[in-house]
Amino acid sequence: MPEKKMESQSKIPQNTIIVVAAGRGSRAGAGIPKQYRHIAGKALIRHTLEAIEKTGHFQQIICVIHPDDQTLFDQSTKGMPPYSCVFGGNTRQESVKNGLELTDINSEYIFIHDAARPFIPSTLTSNILQTLLKGVSGVIPAVKITDTLKSVEEGTIQQTIDRTHLYAVQTPQAFPATLLKEAHQSAPHMDFTDDAAVMEAAGHVMHICEGSQNNYKITTQDDFKKAERDMMTSLNDIRIGSGYDVHRFEAGTMVTLCGVKVPHTHALKGHSDADVALHALTDALLSSIADGDIGSHFPPIEPRWKGEPSITFLLHAKELIAQQSGCIAHVAITIICESPKIGPYREQMQTFIAEALEIPVNRVSIQATTTEKLGFTGRKEGIAASATVTVRLP
Repeated sequence: MPEKKMESQSKIPQNTIIVVAAGRGSRAGAGIPKQYRHIAGKALIRHTLEAIEKTGHFQQIICVIHPDDQTLFDQSTKGMPPYSCVFGGNTRQESVKNGLELTDINSEYIFIHDAARPFIPSTLTSNILQTLLKGVSGVIPAVKITDTLKSVEEGTIQQTIDRTHLYAVQTPQAFPATLLKEAHQSAPHMDFTDDAAVMEAAGHVMHICEGSQNNYKITTQDDFKKAERDMMTSLNDIRIGSGYDVHRFEAGTMVTLCGVKVPHTHALKGHSDADVALHALTDALLSSIADGDIGSHFPPIEPRWKGEPSITFLLHAKELIAQQSGCIAHVAITIICESPKIGPYREQMQTFIAEALEIPVNRVSIQATTTEKLGFTGRKEGIAASATVTVRLP
């Protein structure tokens, strides 16, 4: 009997978190919404979702996205658990309201979080939960303002603002599920900028808990640079991986190298598309995380891999690194052959690999060399390729 009593007292509440990601993020100065821009090799929204997963506090994660961003969202979260998804509205308040419609009926508490805050610590969500369990109507993380504040008009200071009682609020903001849903249903207008304001309009008193200086919102280009520095600092397990592959020539009219079809007097022989360069690169990535080689993941004796584009193998290795929260920092490939000439296709090859690995083109090196007519490549019997990669892991 005592054991049962203790079990009920330590019962973990059912929590849902709604990640608001329907905005356009124009201040970041990018061609795509900021939540899909990459930091340390991964989309901002993916970093945020991974951080939420690591807290272990949420049984349901709902993502509110823009109707135009479904493909971007799917690409950014590939390989992650499937999330409940709903399209946002014209305002943040409308977007949250749409997300509330997907919440599990058993959810006791609902957290609302900005997709542009990727550094949410588990200690913060734990502190919010502990405050909610005291029976309050809502908890907002906040940090005290320490800078001197000035009221300015047309470039001149009008007055100094007393900062004694001023705080900067963050997300996630959290509330009892029933109260939050009722407040959104009765809200007098649709332009509240956060959910605490919606709850206050419904007559509820909000409480704060200590926020985190690291839980900053990424808004500007400078914020992206700071986040990149912070994330790369945390990825301090630097790995070097290497790979090497060889394919002989057979009858044909082209070869595939780095995903690019290159006209030639012969083709390369192989069970897949025989892209010797991508095979070497795939092995290098697998080497960096000590996870076997391409043959152990895609045995050549299996018929289903016959004629398979080698991009399949490369993306698999990339995903294995992502699952370890790793970042591909740089790749270098050397193609060894007398012919065909690689130079005319170098930029196309770099672009193909950069897009596949979702890294900048200036982090992809493609080189070519000959063996001065020595050995099997010198006799034009085939092509060899070597690859070296730098991967950063937590």
